[in-house]
Amino acid sequence: MTSFYDRHVLPRVICLACASPAVMKQRAKVVPLARGRVLELGVGGGLNLAFYDPSGVDEVVGVDPSAELRARAAAAPRAEGLKVSLLEGTAEALPLEDGSFDTVVCTFTLCSVASPAAALAEARRVLKPSGRLLFCEHGLAPDPGVARWQRRVEPVWKRLAGGCHLTRPVGGTIRGAGLAIARLESMYLPKAPRMLGWNEWGEARPG
Repeated sequence: MTSFYDRHVLPRVICLACASPAVMKQRAKVVPLARGRVLELGVGGGLNLAFYDPSGVDEVVGVDPSAELRARAAAAPRAEGLKVSLLEGTAEALPLEDGSFDTVVCTFTLCSVASPAAALAEARRVLKPSGRLLFCEHGLAPDPGVARWQRRVEPVWKRLAGGCHLTRPVGGTIRGAGLAIARLESMYLPKAPRMLGWNEWGEARPG
């Protein structure tokens, strides 16, 4: 059984935090690049749906374990004509066939899954050999002073933010899952606390 906080308060907190102007600007850099049949890991409240280009996307399949967040995603704005399906499931055990997607989109998700390595292995499994992973994630900062604060704050932060980790490396974790990074950009998000704001985004392909 999940708590009242997890079922009713946390989804609102997540959607509010993940819809800040800086975060939405990062989503807009990544999501419109999706093409073909698209899988979105951790679709959450559907904040990415407005950024998909229906002229290049056949279908978006969004997976999330939270019924409350999937309900928000079902009502989220999206371009007219965009076909969207929402499935219950976790990124670590996708109820989907091998090699069935052209694009996997993963935005601000690896911080909170139980196992980033397992989630990325599943992403690699369901991608076509010619497919690509589009990612935009926050994680471990490269500056030692910032990283120290991330480690100090993380135990409390995880309890308040639905298991969100601050110290998970992004690029290294993607490479470790056997994906080849074709493009990687990074920066601290403007106006965000540095311990929360280290962001890496780009594109990777099955190795």
